[in-house]
Amino acid sequence: MTTAAGSGHLTSCLSCAEIIAALFFEEMRWDPGAPGARDMDRFLLSKGHAAPILWAALHEAGAIETDPMTLRQLNSDLEGHPTPRNPWVPVATGSLGQGLSVANGLALANRMDSIEARIFCLLGDGECSEGSVWEAAQFAADNALERVVAIVDANGLGQSGPAPYRRDTSVLAGRFRAFGWRAIEVDGHDLGDLLLALEQTREPGPTAILARTVKGKGVSFLEGADGWHGKALDETERDRALSEIAAPEAQVGVAPRRVAARPVQATLGSAPMTIDYAKGEQVATRSAFGDTLKQLGGQLGDLVVLDGDVKNSTKTERFAEAFPERFIEAQIAEQNMIGVALGLAASGKRSCVATFAAFLTRAHDFLRMAVHSRPARLFICGSHAGVSIGEDGPSQMGLDDIAMFRALDGVTVLYPSDAVSAARLTEAGLAYPGIVYLRTTRGETPVLYGPSESFTIGGSKTLAESSDDQLTLVAAGITVHAALEAHRRLGEQGVRTRVIDAYSVEPLDVETLQRAARETEGLLVVEDHNRHGGLGEAVAAQVGRLGRVFHLGVSGEPHSGTPHELLERHRLSSSAIEREALAIAA
Repeated sequence: MTTAAGSGHLTSCLSCAEIIAALFFEEMRWDPGAPGARDMDRFLLSKGHAAPILWAALHEAGAIETDPMTLRQLNSDLEGHPTPRNPWVPVATGSLGQGLSVANGLALANRMDSIEARIFCLLGDGECSEGSVWEAAQFAADNALERVVAIVDANGLGQSGPAPYRRDTSVLAGRFRAFGWRAIEVDGHDLGDLLLALEQTREPGPTAILARTVKGKGVSFLEGADGWHGKALDETERDRALSEIAAPEAQVGVAPRRVAARPVQATLGSAPMTIDYAKGEQVATRSAFGDTLKQLGGQLGDLVVLDGDVKNSTKTERFAEAFPERFIEAQIAEQNMIGVALGLAASGKRSCVATFAAFLTRAHDFLRMAVHSRPARLFICGSHAGVSIGEDGPSQMGLDDIAMFRALDGVTVLYPSDAVSAARLTEAGLAYPGIVYLRTTRGETPVLYGPSESFTIGGSKTLAESSDDQLTLVAAGITVHAALEAHRRLGEQGVRTRVIDAYSVEPLDVETLQRAARETEGLLVVEDHNRHGGLGEAVAAQVGRLGRVFHLGVSGEPHSGTPHELLERHRLSSSAIEREALAIAA
């Protein structure tokens, strides 16, 4: 396969050949004819560069019909690293250190639905240098995920040199034991050893199997040899290698075996959501988010909420109190939290994650891979965004989160300005396909909208408008309130302005913004976010050719201070907007 493709990680496949054989053709309870079934053992290839051996095993078992010789070709679902384009792959893997977190999510979903299946996750030894592996190990033990099995292919070689500890599996075994796992060390090329170890995974775990292996095993000129990572053999080398490997004469069949499971709880019927915030009432958008989760939790039986040890700040504690069986305390481990949420989403759950917007940057690579996994529903809330959080200082201020999520293909970005819009956008976002990011504010803001107001993804709200508007103020979140106050002051000075609440940052309400660009002399975008990559750049990209776009955003190093002081310092206050608008209109 790799020779036909001209590339691929042949030696990384050969080191885990016996592991894969023992799993797929002996130990795992699975059905080669049912790739979407959850009532069976599942396999996740965290060391995704070994994809060719996964495709080979699935083909040998009769689970796929795709020609293995199409590996890495544009029209084949047998990609260089696994993606869900192949129905046997729950999430994309290959960015190392992520598979075990996803396995945790798959196992949690199974436990919620009383599915007694094991989740097998194959990692590399070099991969275990990633801190996210140990976040996942701690989480699995703390949450008693007894059916999670981590298998480490300890072949002792990385891409550019020896892996840490080479083939001494005792170090990693000790680490897993320290986190509360059963750890078993085996000869990874001895099928007898492997099968005995795998048999022990039928008992409550979690279990780690540390398999001593040899990279390139079975081919004399590849075994333990450095410099072959990711390299394919030419045809002469291929023929020599194949002559050293005893190939089976016939395909090995797999008899379908499933596990005991009860019917999965269906999503409950939804009822109209009630909102009782009064106009002018002071309510933080994060509080409205928490209230909405609690209310929707009674309507959506598949809603699962995860939080990173800030539930009393993000307000997910309200859901946790009402539905403890569907709330997951992920602790201060944001990478694992996103991986677990992705595993839950891959199992049909409606995953909702909450933490401070600033801390989501730590999980960016997990979010990037989540995009490639195309989950049905993954809702993420980042709270305490912008300099408006005040005294806590710059380490706690989410200032680049909008840019981060806008850079991820197909992600929806929402930024409500008041409690009503926060509630409605939470409701809409949880029903919307794909990945949705909601940005909430720490401080209380006045309620602007009535309880019956509707909010559509891709829409906006024009809060002030006239036929003789000179300038359009475009804002989102907390700056909407500053823009409205500036609009009032400017009106007193004879400067007419239009005010747009651009609550849907991605996708934007392009039609409304372009109309404003044609009908007024310019757009002034104001946002509590770094100037780079946020709402201002999104608006400029869509309407810049139709008119002038001006921009106020956070620049310079923030500092501790009151929200009012910081908004003034970074030119986001109503008075700063007023001064900028007067300068533009002059």
